[in-house]
Amino acid sequence: MLADYTGILVILIVGTLLIGAMLGVHLLLGPRREFAEKNEPFECGEKPIVSPRQRYAVKFYMVAILFVVFDVEAIFFYPWAAVFEQLSWFGYWAMVVFTVPLAVGLVYEWMKGGLDW
Repeated sequence: MLADYTGILVILIVGTLLIGAMLGVHLLLGPRREFAEKNEPFECGEKPIVSPRQRYAVKFYMVAILFVVFDVEAIFFYPWAAVFEQLSWFGYWAMVVFTVPLAVGLVYEWMKGGLDW
């Protein structure tokens, strides 16, 4: 039974050795110079306008979370629509159960003003 997992063990060992070898070569051959410009934040070759450690409004995070939720919903709709005829009523009601809580959440967010800029 353990012989079935030998391949996985070999891959883990080889991967660990490869990572260690790459880090070791970098430490031996890599540059070691430190200077002030190297430690500054990098913005496409330009000097930063504001501090990168400033606080962001929660609204940006809310928009990102909403985007992820509804993007995942759209990803699930495409294969469902592709096999809609084979799924018949079971597939329809399964998608209704999936969609209704998301639609209620969207309406709630809309009423709270989370989609207003």
